[in-house]
Amino acid sequence: MITADFAILPVGTDGTELKKFVTAAVQVIKDSNLNYQLTGMGTQIEANSYEELYPVLAKAQEAVFEAGIGRVYSVIKIDDRRDLENRTLDAKVDTVNKLLE
Repeated sequence: MITADFAILPVGTDGTELKKFVTAAVQVIKDSNLNYQLTGMGTQIEANSYEELYPVLAKAQEAVFEAGIGRVYSVIKIDDRRDLENRTLDAKVDTVNKLLE
């Protein structure tokens, strides 16, 4: 299972409000049918392969351009764990929460 943390930062907006651009990117991720979790600082995505993940990230970035921005800065962090099965986003959080009990 590959998990990615993805943040898109439009550069050159007229103000500080970014919801229009963030929504355009997240809509692409939602439409991909990949499991994702929207957070206040980015979006976390699960995929079975890079071939499944990368096109979605590229389309999300393109959606921000299509929303009217001339420059987009993206931050992508990827965890590709192959020594354990089903290491989903929820499983990772559950593991830490169990240790906190």
